[in-house]
Amino acid sequence: MFSEHKVSQMAGYFLSLCEGNSMPHLKLMKLLYLADRKSLDEYGFPISGDSVVAMPHGPVLSMTLDFINGAAKSSSGGWESWISDRSNHRVSLRSSSHTRGDFDELSDIDIDILDEIWIQFKDMGRWDIRDYTHDNCPEWEDPKGSSMPIPFRKIFEALGKSRQEAVALEARIEDEVAIEGVFARL
Repeated sequence: MFSEHKVSQMAGYFLSLCEGNSMPHLKLMKLLYLADRKSLDEYGFPISGDSVVAMPHGPVLSMTLDFINGAAKSSSGGWESWISDRSNHRVSLRSSSHTRGDFDELSDIDIDILDEIWIQFKDMGRWDIRDYTHDNCPEWEDPKGSSMPIPFRKIFEALGKSRQEAVALEARIEDEVAIEGVFARL
């Protein structure tokens, strides 16, 4: 299930690692997607719980993009508490002094994945990382100026899982989302 607080902290963590606590929003979106993809590969679940869509610039976390674009209302302690409004195609961390304890929505495993993604992609510019996702994420297909959902099954298959295993892993995510939805309504 999507967690605004968790994805806000993911974004905040990446921004805390870069010079000036600011980066192009396109690069941030790709880092977030690649972190979720790595988590899917290693643990069978995304970190953010967001759904994925194919857009002209590659795979994107759907709700997260709405927050970056200011199209979603932030809850208390959520996106707007962590990330500045987009300006000149960049986003920034609202506060530059964070400790590990501030990222309390993220497990140590989540942080390890974010660190691995950062080490691998920190030196890429926004267009380079965009091109990387076009060339190395076969689950993405050019939506020809629009957007289209990328099912988790397709990501699992692109990661080398068999069709049967990919379907089972996708069903496990859907079951988890349904269970979390029940508890969220209580």
